[in-house]
Amino acid sequence: MEHEKYMIEALKEAKKAFDIDEVPIGAVIVHEGEIIGRGYNRRNTDHNPLCHAEIIAINQAAKFMGDWRIENCTIYVTVEPCPMCAGAIVQARIPTVVFGAANKKAGCAGSVLNILQEPRLNHRAEIIEGVLFDECSGIMKDFFKRFRK
Repeated sequence: MEHEKYMIEALKEAKKAFDIDEVPIGAVIVHEGEIIGRGYNRRNTDHNPLCHAEIIAINQAAKFMGDWRIENCTIYVTVEPCPMCAGAIVQARIPTVVFGAANKKAGCAGSVLNILQEPRLNHRAEIIEGVLFDECSGIMKDFFKRFRK
């Protein structure tokens, strides 16, 4: 299935974060079957609180599209977007968000808040959750086990 195919690509990005001791979250943005943006968490590496996987992927996709509106695209994220990333997704007009693992502490696709479908905002996104859940949650568990020994 297509969702699994692209989530595997997001997991590859998450592994890059894992390998540099960043929280292993990865994202890809797909337009007409082509990946036009990729990102993985780099907050510590870049000393920048904005360097989340989704933000990096959105920046790449916007450059590819030549517009701040990233319509007719789907973003695949290994973990449910945080408030900042959910807000960026809304601002970029991305219509579909697919994520693997829920984020019970900061998730804004329904776990804590639902910014992505907030009726008072001018854009809402369809949410598809749980794609490759075991793999997406597994890399997070492995990461935090490493640091909590």
